[in-house]
Amino acid sequence: MNNFSPNTSFTLFPPVIKNLLIINGLAFLLTKQLFGAGWTPIGSAIAPYLVLSPLGEGFMPWQLVTYMFLHADLGHIFFNLFALWIFGQAIENLWGSKRFLIYYMLTGIGAAIIHMFIGGYFTYTLGASGAVFGILLAFGMMFPDRYIMLLIPPIPVKAKYFVLFYGLFELFNGLSMPNSGVAHFAHLGGLLVGFILIKYWGLKKPEYYG
Repeated sequence: MNNFSPNTSFTLFPPVIKNLLIINGLAFLLTKQLFGAGWTPIGSAIAPYLVLSPLGEGFMPWQLVTYMFLHADLGHIFFNLFALWIFGQAIENLWGSKRFLIYYMLTGIGAAIIHMFIGGYFTYTLGASGAVFGILLAFGMMFPDRYIMLLIPPIPVKAKYFVLFYGLFELFNGLSMPNSGVAHFAHLGGLLVGFILIKYWGLKKPEYYG
């Protein structure tokens, strides 16, 4: 049996998605004050070693992974994990859990590396958004004509156009507002690494789709 075969049955919470949600949630509860502005005692002890720092300021290789599981506040973790679930479940069910996990981790790591070399001198980096942008890219390529409902304005947009416009938006913001505190180049890095992986693996949208 192919280790990268699709999951045998569709589920709203495939195993990798479910475990990523749990791990991120536990990391947040252990490291952040839910109704405050700072770290918990555990977070204060480990955050300086987990947050991805600019090169030359205490960087450690494991931060390329651990930064993906830390979030700044409730809004940050909610929107990242909601997007991961909304777009990721279809991709994990289509590709299978093993390929999905490899893709998720590589896009997150790649996003961190690209951010360090392009945008890392301006901001620290934490959160799952680099990998989530990789998942968004995969959704747009695997299900290009599926509609995504925007919040503002509340109109439906095809996934392929949503990904394209969002990528251009992030590029513009990254170039025009490098000190905004948002890791725009990590988001772009997730898109770029995701595109490279999908092309390298030769993945196509499912035959039954369009």
